[in-house]
Parts: sequence; C-alpha cells; structure tokens
Amino acid sequence: MRRMIITSSLLLAMSATAMASQVYKWVDAQGVTHFSAQPPQGQQATSVNTSVAPPKPAQPAEPKTTPTFESIADPEQAAIDEKVKQEVAAKEAELKKYCENVRTNLAQLENNPRLRTEVDGEVRRLTEEERQQRIGDAKKAIAENCK
Repeated sequence: MRRMIITSSLLLAMSATAMASQVYKWVDAQGVTHFSAQPPQGQQATSVNTSVAPPKPAQPAEPKTTPTFESIADPEQAAIDEKVKQEVAAKEAELKKYCENVRTNLAQLENNPRLRTEVDGEVRRLTEEERQQRIGDAKKAIAENCK
C-alpha cells in the first residue's frame, strides 16, 4: 500500500512537468503573432515562459494614521484634534440612536391604528388625525436627520 502511494505521488509530481511543454511565439510576414508548440521552420521564434508563479501572500494594509507635521510639532493641537474626534463620534452615535428611535416610532404608528398616549397623567387614545400628523412628523424627521 505504501509503495503504491509513493509511486502514484511521484507520477503525479512528474506529470505536471511533463505537461508543461514549450510554447513558441513568432510574427509572420503579414505582422500576425502566432503561438505554437513547435517552432516554425525557417523563421525566428522566441520561447514563452508558461510556468505560473505562485501568488504572493496578501500584505496587511498599514493603518493610515501617520502623524502630520503639525501634530508632531504641537502636541497641544494633537490633543485638541483627538478631543474633536471623540466629540464627533459621540454626536454620530447619538444621531444613530435618535434615528433608530424615530424609525421604531414610525413603524408603531403605521402598524397600529389604536395607539394610546399619556397627556397630563391621563391616558387617552390618539385620533386618526393625530396619528397621521405624527406619522408625517416622523417621516420628516427621518428625511432631515437620518441617512
């Protein structure tokens, strides 16, 4: 069994090199480029390399957070930039949460015709006009604030 495995693996390894035959390239008198397994007689032909190089491993992308001249020269400015980035990220998170809430409210308004609301400690049912008004307000808020 072991001998058969070794023999078959050797045959497999040698068959790849045997199948990789030579390819020739030449240009005829009309300027047409030809490729063939045999070189033409009486004409100059060049040999074409048919072996394929193994693909290069993918290099991980380097982060593009290279420090600028200003941030190196002025650490105070770098601290201010970092603070602004944090504030922007916080505002984006707050806006995302707001949009999520508005979309949820809009779904509730559209899917439930019988909604109740609490006004001055008293629970009452929304009229259809109030419901449609709130649906319009929610759609407007989504259009203006949400992407």
